[in-house]
Amino acid sequence: MLRRLWVVPVVVAAALTATLCEAGCGYEAIFNFGDSNSDTGGFWWAFPEAPPPNGMTYFKQPVGRACNGRLIIDFMAERIGIPFLSPYLKSIGSDYRHGANFATLASTVRLPQTSLFVSGLSPFALPIQLKQMRHFKAQVENLYSQGSTNLPPPDIFGKSLYTFYIGQNDFTSDLAKNGIIAVKETLPQVISIITGTIKDLYALGGRAFLVQNLAPIGCYPAFLVELPHGDKDIDEFGCLISYNDAVVEYNDMLRDALNQTRQQLSDAKVIYADSHKALLELFRHPTSHGLKHGTLACCGNGGGRYNFNPKVFCGNTKFINDQNLTALACDDPENYVSWDGIHATEAANKIVVDAIFGGDFTDPPFEIHC
Repeated sequence: MLRRLWVVPVVVAAALTATLCEAGCGYEAIFNFGDSNSDTGGFWWAFPEAPPPNGMTYFKQPVGRACNGRLIIDFMAERIGIPFLSPYLKSIGSDYRHGANFATLASTVRLPQTSLFVSGLSPFALPIQLKQMRHFKAQVENLYSQGSTNLPPPDIFGKSLYTFYIGQNDFTSDLAKNGIIAVKETLPQVISIITGTIKDLYALGGRAFLVQNLAPIGCYPAFLVELPHGDKDIDEFGCLISYNDAVVEYNDMLRDALNQTRQQLSDAKVIYADSHKALLELFRHPTSHGLKHGTLACCGNGGGRYNFNPKVFCGNTKFINDQNLTALACDDPENYVSWDGIHATEAANKIVVDAIFGGDFTDPPFEIHC
């Protein structure tokens, strides 16, 4: 039985966190690369607009996160005892002494072939995020000795955890239009860019890398509404079978590629984190983990099975068919897996981090301390 076995009780998790932090945690910083699943505000600093009710639960206001509260990367920072990561693109009030976050909403691994205003994809794809990291390292080496107070020491890069949560937009952005077979053809390139980025970061001094796999997109309300499918493509838990199977194929390829990279970088930790396994369990059995709703969005419009309207996204109001439609948040996001149809709630994010740190959800087993 998988259910419940990997959920770390709150008291135990707190004690574990305290113990690790007292031990120094092994990592002094996190450098994160990703999309909206781990963006702590980069996109909204580049293109200012962060509508409520995002941030309503923990921060009590929008803070650039596509969530009602904390993301997986936030809980990871808490676990190793460092502050939340400042976005690299945040020009005012940033503190980079414990790392930086290069993730932006709508980012892809591959460079987009069109502009943000045509495709909706961020210009800050993984190759650009890597260039930003190189520039960040160069600036640290140049400015730290001059007395900069918000930068880490130059030796930080070998003492940091480099995290990746990216690839979902490569998988989904053309999925409805081109179909699964066409998208599958691009996935080896996606994985090659990820492993190539790890090797480039290794050359910059990085020695610990944690890569999260892709979530079960076939369980997200947005894709259940938008992706073409028939009744036979829905499993007993209400998720899309064919799309989830394709994600599993990608995740298997990613795991194999990371194993090969680990062998090539013998003195580095290259960790595969199976957040897919944790999220799939939540979507299938939310009540077994203290939640109530799996494939129903908390913040959305339309009600019904999914509460997702692709024309009116969370926090927005649009005039459609002679009426104003607003995508509002539920009163109890702590009972939902899905925040807005595409992203997870803070409650789900915490459970996923508990799984990554407390069970057999990493390959090799992940130890937060050296």
